[in-house]
Amino acid sequence: MSRAEVGAGATAAGPVEPVARDRERRLWWTFGLLRSEVTTTFRRWRTLALLGVLAAVPVLIGIAVKIETSDGGGMGRGGGANGPAFLTQITNNGLFLVFAALAATLPVFLPMAVGVIAGDAIAGEANGGTLRYLLVAPAGRTRLLLAKYASTLAFCLVATLVVAASALVVGALLFPLGDVTTISGTRISFGDGLLRALLIAVVVAASLVGLAAVGLLISTLTNSGIAAMAATVGLLITVQILDTIPQLHAIQPYLFSHYWLSFADLLREPFYWDDIGRNLGLQALYAAVFGSAAWARFTTKDINA
Repeated sequence: MSRAEVGAGATAAGPVEPVARDRERRLWWTFGLLRSEVTTTFRRWRTLALLGVLAAVPVLIGIAVKIETSDGGGMGRGGGANGPAFLTQITNNGLFLVFAALAATLPVFLPMAVGVIAGDAIAGEANGGTLRYLLVAPAGRTRLLLAKYASTLAFCLVATLVVAASALVVGALLFPLGDVTTISGTRISFGDGLLRALLIAVVVAASLVGLAAVGLLISTLTNSGIAAMAATVGLLITVQILDTIPQLHAIQPYLFSHYWLSFADLLREPFYWDDIGRNLGLQALYAAVFGSAAWARFTTKDINA
């Protein structure tokens, strides 16, 4: 090969290396931003307080069931039309406290906690005057928004696992453990029951994806963290009320909370996926629509704080 050919080859390949380095640098910036957002979220006292409250709910349920059944009596048939009556099974198998705790926290406690985190994601930074400095970094608005949403989804998963883990520990301490009787009447091993409990926790966390996107959009519409959190929680309460009015049955399947308790179908033998699939599809639709709206708003927002 001649010197001219060698020189031409080096010239042609020269720009490729800076492009690769720039791509790698951007990737590390994105990863660092995501890690920073997740770490910041879980270091806040507010987040730790929310997780503490969620962890306390299974403890209260377990103690209440233990006290009520301490004289040898059984639990009343509760649960209602919107959720399975897992409480009646706790005294026979402590693993059912996991399912009962998730059924008790999903309609109110879990989504309210997610609403607080999502509502404060952007508005809290703007209110504190740190949003403008975050945007100075090379990450850009789109990556910052994605990092905020990812950290909110991480909270959804961690919060759900905290409830499940707390319920499992309390259930093991207060009640016997053993084979699990499914809703279909069949019996599965305790190990299989644990796997189903983990799968249910993941499905419950995924059920909050749509609400997280709605809260993120609201957070981009105001510079007040408190206002964004209040609006997100208020919207949650409104949707929950609408989902209980019989005259509104036509719109209820499109509300993000309508299929939340469908996770009980994972305790059937075999699994019943129809409502679970509708729930996950609805959450994906909400995430796409409201996430896109949040991106459109945030990328054009005038940041003056």
